[in-house]
Formats: sequence, structure tokens, C-alpha cells
Amino acid sequence: MIQEKLDVLSQMMAEHMAMPFPPGFRGLDIEDQDMVMLGANAYGYALGVLNGPLDEQRGKALIRLTAVFEKVLPAIDGEYAAKYYTHVRDLAVLAAEIETLRER
Repeated sequence: MIQEKLDVLSQMMAEHMAMPFPPGFRGLDIEDQDMVMLGANAYGYALGVLNGPLDEQRGKALIRLTAVFEKVLPAIDGEYAAKYYTHVRDLAVLAAEIETLRER
């Protein structure tokens, strides 16, 4: 089950890398979040999950990051940017789900 989820996560990460960054979002803060760093952090944690279990500190940071998206997503203007960051959120949520399954 975990391997299937890891395969999906890997595919989502490849899709993310193929998506152009939303125009106008470099240097933009929404809800006190730097939008470049938000995406980079989500991708970095997901990459860590693909490479093996995260340490406790990073696992907790990933969970906190998924909550940040719930504040940020409603404040995003623009169809493409909303789609882009929804995809990034889904990537982070799946990574957190995989980490939770590993803890059992």
C-alpha cells in the first residue's frame, strides 16, 4: 500500500516540475507565506518522504505545512495559480499521509 502511494507521489512530483511557476508569484507573500518557499518546502518534504522516513522534526514540519495551505489557498487569485498551489498542497498531503502510515 505504501509503495503504491510512493509511486503516486513520485508521479505528482514529476507533474509539479513540469508546471510553470505562476506568473506574478515570485516575491509574493499571501497570509504571511512566501509563495516560492511554500512550494519549495512542500516539494522538499515530499522528496524526503520518497527517500525514506522523515525524522520527527521534519515530519511535524510537514504536518504544519499542510495546514498552511488551508489558509493560503482561499486567498489566491487566479485560476492557474489556484490550480498550481492546489497541486502542491495535494502533494504535501499525500507525503504526510505516507509518513503517517510509516509510523504505524
